Amino acid sequence: MAFNFQTFKTRALTAVVFVLVMLAGLLWNPWSFLFLFSVIHLGCWIEYQKIVGLIDSEYRQISPFHKYGIILAGWGFMLWMTDSNYPIADLILYKIGCWIFWVSMGVLIISAILFFKKNNPRLLAHSVMGFVYISISWGLMMRLWGNIHQTVFMGDNWIMPVVLIASIWINDTMAYMVGSFIGKTPFSPISPKKTWEGTIGGAILAVLAVVLIGFYGFHFQVKPLLLISLTAAIAGTAGDLFESKLKRLAGVKDSGQIMPGHGGFLDRFDSLLLATTAVWVVFYLLY
Repeated sequence: MAFNFQTFKTRALTAVVFVLVMLAGLLWNPWSFLFLFSVIHLGCWIEYQKIVGLIDSEYRQISPFHKYGIILAGWGFMLWMTDSNYPIADLILYKIGCWIFWVSMGVLIISAILFFKKNNPRLLAHSVMGFVYISISWGLMMRLWGNIHQTVFMGDNWIMPVVLIASIWINDTMAYMVGSFIGKTPFSPISPKKTWEGTIGGAILAVLAVVLIGFYGFHFQVKPLLLISLTAAIAGTAGDLFESKLKRLAGVKDSGQIMPGHGGFLDRFDSLLLATTAVWVVFYLLY
């Protein structure tokens, strides 16, 4: 994979703007964090439904109750996964999220009964897969906020999500750079541009960078840094391949066009989607 300076320049400029928006959402306060991932959740769902509609044309005929009900249920699940950082008068946001989730699921089930022909099991399975792939991932991101209730990193609530996202970004960047200069061995036919040299080199450099910067720069413990960066490198690569497979089945190059040089929401967050769930599982089991 030859190095293309113009492509790298476009990706880099877009990435600067993207990073600034992400950092504002991640670091400002709990509500900006929730708003950021609520927008990402919606964007991912819109692109996912478009891609699945290209793979299975019948999915484009699902009822509005099905189409928007599953998205609202996913957002309700995200709110359900929040904690006491989100009070609204005498209510707590996670209780509102619980109601949104179950009411939306009820509407979805009723619509499946009323419009059975438009909501056959195969079409419902597409939406369930989207819920697992997108909504559960971003719901668990809400759990990572607060460093899983201060049992992993002591300090600001944003530390764990930022370490995870930084691990993904460093891994992707290093894999691209290493693969561009020395990559020769194809990693998978699903993603022809990805090489074994880039994948392994990116993972090693990402783990080293996260551990060294986290330990010497911020005095974080080595074990969680190592676990997050290694899990992110492995699961992130799997997430990238999964989204590439979806696009190949749909016959599209990018999931969307919101970010020049980076594609759409799924293109930008494909690695983070699987990595978030994987990191939550690892730390839930260990901590």
